[in-house]
Amino acid sequence: MDAAAVIDIKPDSKVSAGDDAPSSMIISGSKHRYILVILFLTYTLSFLDRQVITILAEYIKRDLHISNFQLGMLTGLTFAVFYTFLGIPIAGLAERRSRPAIIAVSMALWSGFTVLSGRAGSFLVMAIARLGVGFGEAGCNPSAHSMIADITPLEKRGSALAFYSLGVTVGSILGAVMGGAIADSFGWRAAFYVAGAPGLVLALAVVLTVKEPRSRLLAAAASRPKPPSFGQTLKLLADKPTFWLLALAAGLLSLVGYGHAAFAAPFMLRVHGVEIAQLAHRFHLGPLTFLALAGTATAGVGALIGTTLGGVLADAAGKRDRRALMSVPAAAAFLAFPIIFLLYTVKSAVLCLALGVFPNMLGTLWYGPGYATAQSVVASPSRPTAAALLLFVINLIGLGLGPITVGALNDLLAGPQFGLGQAEGVRWAMILSASVGLVAGVLFWLARRTIRRDLVD
Repeated sequence: MDAAAVIDIKPDSKVSAGDDAPSSMIISGSKHRYILVILFLTYTLSFLDRQVITILAEYIKRDLHISNFQLGMLTGLTFAVFYTFLGIPIAGLAERRSRPAIIAVSMALWSGFTVLSGRAGSFLVMAIARLGVGFGEAGCNPSAHSMIADITPLEKRGSALAFYSLGVTVGSILGAVMGGAIADSFGWRAAFYVAGAPGLVLALAVVLTVKEPRSRLLAAAASRPKPPSFGQTLKLLADKPTFWLLALAAGLLSLVGYGHAAFAAPFMLRVHGVEIAQLAHRFHLGPLTFLALAGTATAGVGALIGTTLGGVLADAAGKRDRRALMSVPAAAAFLAFPIIFLLYTVKSAVLCLALGVFPNMLGTLWYGPGYATAQSVVASPSRPTAAALLLFVINLIGLGLGPITVGALNDLLAGPQFGLGQAEGVRWAMILSASVGLVAGVLFWLARRTIRRDLVD
C-alpha cells in the first residue's frame, strides 16, 4: 500500500489536548472504515489460528493418543494461560506506546506459533505451541478495543465493536472450513501451516498503514498526559458493579461457547457419525469438510446474525434506555438453554445442525452491548486496561475452564463410574455445561440495575 493509504487522525476541536477523555481522536468516513476493516481482519485471523484446532480435534486426539481432558487443555487452558494473564501488562503498554505496532508484533508471533503447531509430535510440543499462540494473541484485543472506542462516537460504539467482533465468527468459520478441507485432503498438520501464513502479511500492512490515534493529540499538547496506572484504573472499576457483573456473565457464556466449540466435531462424529459419513459421501466430501460447511451454514450464520444484531440493538438502546444494553443479553441467555438441550437430544444429525443457528445467535448478542458498555464505564486513558480486565475474566473462565470442563465431564460420564460411553458422555457433558448460561442471564439482569449510574459517556 502507498503512503496515501496511511491513516491519519483529525482532531475534533471540541476537546482540548489535555482533556481526561480525549474524544478529539474521533474520526469518520473512509479513514474510520479502513481502521475498522483492518482491525476486523486482524481479529479474524486471530480466531482462525485460535479455533482451527477445534475442527481437527478428533484427528489430533487419535494421532497423539491423548485423553478428552488433554484435548480440552489444548483447545482451552494451554492457549489461555499466556493469553489471559499477559493481557493486563500489555494493556499498560498500550496506554503508553503505539497500539498498531503492538498488534502487528503480536500477530507475527501468534502466526508463527500456529505454524509450529503443525510440527507437534506429542502432547507436550502441541501444548507449547498453543501457549505461544496465546502469548501472541494477548496483545490484540486490549489495543484494538481501546482504539475503536477512541475513534468512534458513543452513539456508534456498539455497532463498531460488534463489527470488530464479527472476527470471532468469520475467523471460526474460516478455520473450520479451511481446516476441515485441508485435513481431509492433506492431513491435520497441513491445516496449521496454511492457517498461520496470512498473519505475517497482515502484520506488515498494520505497521505501514495505521497510525496511533493519540499521535496528533499528544503532539499538540503542551505536555504529554500521564496515563493512569493499573491500580488507578482498578480503583475506578471497583466502583463500577456493572463492569464486574458483565465480565462474569460474559465469562460464563464463553465457558459454554468455547467448551462446546472444542467438542462440537467430536460430538457429531461420536453421536451422529454414521449419518455424517453418509451425508458426506452423498456430497463427495470428507467428514470434516462436510461438518465444517454444515456448521458454517447453520451455527456460523447464527453467530453472524447475533453479533450484528447485538451491535444494532446496542446503538438503538443508547438513544432510549441504556438499561437495554444488559436486558437484551439477559433475555438471550435465558432463551438459549432450552434450545441447546433440544439440540443435543434430537436423533437427526440434520436437525441437530439446523438447530445450531439459534444458540449461536443468542450466545453472541452480548458482544456489541457488552464490549461497548465495558469501554464506556471509564474514560479514554483507562480503556486499554478496562478491555484487558474484561478479557482476563472472560478468558480465564471461558477459555481456561470451558474446554477442560466439558472434557473432564466427558471422561467422568464415559468412565466406569457412570458408564455412559463416549457418545452419551459427550452429549450430557454438553448439556450440563450449558446450564451455566442461566446464571449468566441472572448476572446480566443484575447489571441492568446499575448501568445508568456507571456509564461515564
